[in-house]
Amino acid sequence: MKRAGNLWPELTSFANLLAAAEAAAAGKRKRPDVAAFLMDLEPGLMQLRRELLDGSYQPGPYRTFTILDPKPRRISAAAFRDRVVHHALTNILEPIYERRISKNSFACRAGKGTHKALAVAREGARRFAYVLKLDVRKYFASIDHQILNAKLERAIKCRPTLGLAGRIIAASNPQEEVIRYYPGDNLFTPFERRRGLPLGNQTSQFFANVYLDGLDRLIDEKLRPGLWARYVDDLVLFDGDKRRLRLMREAVDEELSAARLTIHPGKSRIHRCADGVTFLGWRLFPGRARLARDNVVRFGRRMKRLQRDFAAGCIEWDEVQQSVRAWIAHASFGNTSVLRERMFERFAFDRGARPSRAGGVLQQ
Repeated sequence: MKRAGNLWPELTSFANLLAAAEAAAAGKRKRPDVAAFLMDLEPGLMQLRRELLDGSYQPGPYRTFTILDPKPRRISAAAFRDRVVHHALTNILEPIYERRISKNSFACRAGKGTHKALAVAREGARRFAYVLKLDVRKYFASIDHQILNAKLERAIKCRPTLGLAGRIIAASNPQEEVIRYYPGDNLFTPFERRRGLPLGNQTSQFFANVYLDGLDRLIDEKLRPGLWARYVDDLVLFDGDKRRLRLMREAVDEELSAARLTIHPGKSRIHRCADGVTFLGWRLFPGRARLARDNVVRFGRRMKRLQRDFAAGCIEWDEVQQSVRAWIAHASFGNTSVLRERMFERFAFDRGARPSRAGGVLQQ
């Protein structure tokens, strides 16, 4: 495919920066740093545009924190003006890559998402006897900067745009240490190559799709399983032939090794679809879909936090309803009517009262 060029004028246009600021602020306007930037929006965007045009723009430091649900993860929050730049870059690059990225890649793409990926996986479990479940070990922490920049250059020829992308990649803060050796490495290679993208960046989500585009092409054009889906680094490949799936795993392992990535040995194997496969928080079988136990436990904990915060006056009823309805929408994907009824019978919400386990969730 022909490489895209002359992107810089559109990327640095005031209109694009304004759209980027609106996207970056969505749902976060009350946060102090966001509110401060929006108060002087036009001067702030004009200053940002000048820095981009004269080459003086440099990403700032990250604020980091750890979340424990569903597992410990280090989240990196960029300054708001940097998040504006991230959105400005992806506003321009995403439409270019949308024509290239496989229809079976579902994360962080318009018109895709978790439920579309689950629908494909559910259909695969219904139609095929076996599934190859694959997970990339410590994916974001392992993404190699040199390889990522090279992949971007295969689709983009606009030097200032590539320079900005490279600057954002290079400014990534240190991630979890991942020391692995690949064919051709010497003793020092893993310590000489920069790797890792921060969880929480708009650009990191986009770069994560770009980085595995070669794997998507391999699966689409050469391996050709009966059905398959990828959500970031979580893959399911369905087929009626177990031997073919074994060969597919070998080919995927080789492709990932070339990108300096490794299959997670404990989370990657071939399952009988009749026995169920876990994908994106669901346990999928040929005729039904159940929420994975961890997903249910996490929602129960969230409900207890909502009860406590509502009773203390820290949140409003609208926030409780929004959170509950979002989970209902997610849980409604599968066979969960009894589970939902039992879950909501456990909790009641009263302002100024101690958390209770009786009554219905949607009673105030």
